[in-house]
Amino acid sequence: MSYPLRFPTEKPLVTLTHRTLPLGKQRGFNLDIHTCLATASIWIIELHNGPDSRLSTALINDGLQPALDAVERDWRNGWRAARAAKNKTGGKGALIIVGNRGQDKFFSNGLDFDSLSKDPHYSLNFFPHVYNPLMRRLITFPIPTIAAINGHCFAGAMMLSLCCDYRVITDGGKRNVWMCMNEIHLGAGFPQSFTSLIRAKIPDARTHRKVILEGHRFSPSEALEAGLVDHTVNGDTEAVIAKAQQVADTVSSLCIPGSWGISKRELYRDVIEASTKDTVIANVPADDAVAKAKL
Repeated sequence: MSYPLRFPTEKPLVTLTHRTLPLGKQRGFNLDIHTCLATASIWIIELHNGPDSRLSTALINDGLQPALDAVERDWRNGWRAARAAKNKTGGKGALIIVGNRGQDKFFSNGLDFDSLSKDPHYSLNFFPHVYNPLMRRLITFPIPTIAAINGHCFAGAMMLSLCCDYRVITDGGKRNVWMCMNEIHLGAGFPQSFTSLIRAKIPDARTHRKVILEGHRFSPSEALEAGLVDHTVNGDTEAVIAKAQQVADTVSSLCIPGSWGISKRELYRDVIEASTKDTVIANVPADDAVAKAKL
């Protein structure tokens, strides 16, 4: 497969790149087939739907999903080749997702409501048919996933990062950076998929309250303390990616046995099941109408 790949091909919204880390090549040695198969493959998906990488139907369906298909296809081909060659160290891999690499302000600013609201069926279709399938795909992905949070991470973007197995965030030394679910301040309800994911990934009930009911803006240090992220990094987007690559190199061998995604399907079964139950998201006018009828 020839990288980089861009999805969709016309007016790309994501770019997929790939690197390998063969130890022998780094030291100037010739590589045999077994060494090549033992190479750790690291893929990077960059979001670039404008500078703030808002999540739209097009970005998800025509960008992220095809990019995930390409990563899984490429990894599985290498993993199968390693098994066929009886190479017990082959099939390493990891995926990094990062915001637009041309800036340091946003990982993603959440859902692209300007484009989503143009669909009259948005409230019925978006979560069941667009966002939740992405959640299920990412939360059960067969290789380790790392969110390289290179700036603000709001709402649907925070959920995207929580779908990843590990999270690395800039420390905000250059500019303020926040992680936040701001729906409470906008009068918006939460789909079941979001609340289930928050419960699965954040064990503390007090943090649930801060995330969902208070819409707290977590600084990088607060996010680290609350367990929302695993690492903070001083520096720009490339420094965040470099740390994410270190994490990827560390955990890339965990998918060699082939059960990484299988284990996650069981670990996050409640999230997967909840994501299939979303129909119409509760909203303030509908909730008040029900209350008015009762009272």
